[in-house]
Amino acid sequence: MTHMPVVDGHNDTLLRLGSTDDPVSAFEEGIEGTHIDLPRAREAGLGVGFFATFVLSDDEHEVRRTDEGYEFPLPDELDHGDARSVTYRYLELLHRLAATVDGFRVVDSLDDFDACLESGELGAVPHIEGAAGVAPDLANLDFLYAAGVRSIGPVWSRPNAFGQGVVSRYPGSPDTGDGLTDAGRDLVRACERHGIVVDCAHLTERGFWDVAETSGAPLVASHTGAYSLCPHSRNLTDEQIDAVADSDGVVGIGFLEPILADDPNPDADATLSDLVDHIEYVADRAGIDHVVLGSDFDGAPIPDDVGDVTGLPAVFAELRERGFGEDDVSKVAHGNWRRVLAATW
Repeated sequence: MTHMPVVDGHNDTLLRLGSTDDPVSAFEEGIEGTHIDLPRAREAGLGVGFFATFVLSDDEHEVRRTDEGYEFPLPDELDHGDARSVTYRYLELLHRLAATVDGFRVVDSLDDFDACLESGELGAVPHIEGAAGVAPDLANLDFLYAAGVRSIGPVWSRPNAFGQGVVSRYPGSPDTGDGLTDAGRDLVRACERHGIVVDCAHLTERGFWDVAETSGAPLVASHTGAYSLCPHSRNLTDEQIDAVADSDGVVGIGFLEPILADDPNPDADATLSDLVDHIEYVADRAGIDHVVLGSDFDGAPIPDDVGDVTGLPAVFAELRERGFGEDDVSKVAHGNWRRVLAATW
């Protein structure tokens, strides 16, 4: 069966592949316990994914129970030199996969993006999640751009030279700390000059507004949810959703269960229906032009009735069941991402 081509705004598949002895074979043939590999991506119609480089912390990101729910205290800031080395290693892995695996390519232009959606190839947009590997003075940003990086999240949920990451907390406001530093604002301006998406996922609310005030590009939050449905600090408030729409940007709905399930148990299950509730909420609030997918495949637990990348068609089937027409489903699947990338790149 041929599925509608899909763009997914966030995955951590490089981390999973990087921990294997033979990442090329794992990606080509499949690896148990992951969400994405090439055969399943083709089966699902995944045309383009944002493949994140991410640096794990030495200290574990352990949950702490609170009177009302839970939180994950912020890990310590990473050493830039160590983070840079890890970031480069994952970018090298991505390019090695693209050079070796038939039907897989790096996407660093709109032509590449369109070619993948039209041909059935799987394209990977190189993304940096948490910019600890970017030099505080931006000395290596040109190199990263030349290496194909077209999307950068200034922070993950920990501090770095560019800003303060949001504390992951339920229930909790996204207003958990300081926003961007001066270096962070410089990074946002430099990304706009280069044509690099600035991803607001994991920013505090103050950091989000700092990006909105600093950049004239469409606002993007790649893997998040609607705070009004689930009061988790990683989700966007109505005011933030409105700002994304006003900028002609996109809210990427994440599949990660903690931001979908309105539940004080950090291990609570979420469902496909919960996921589509968040898509529908943003579509109703901001308009269908401003909602996309940003799964967090291979980075977080996702609903069992999605399962892995092959569950993407079920998301669109549920949207159709709720009365979304084919043009609207197409916008969520890939059209809205294309518009934002065309305006940014």
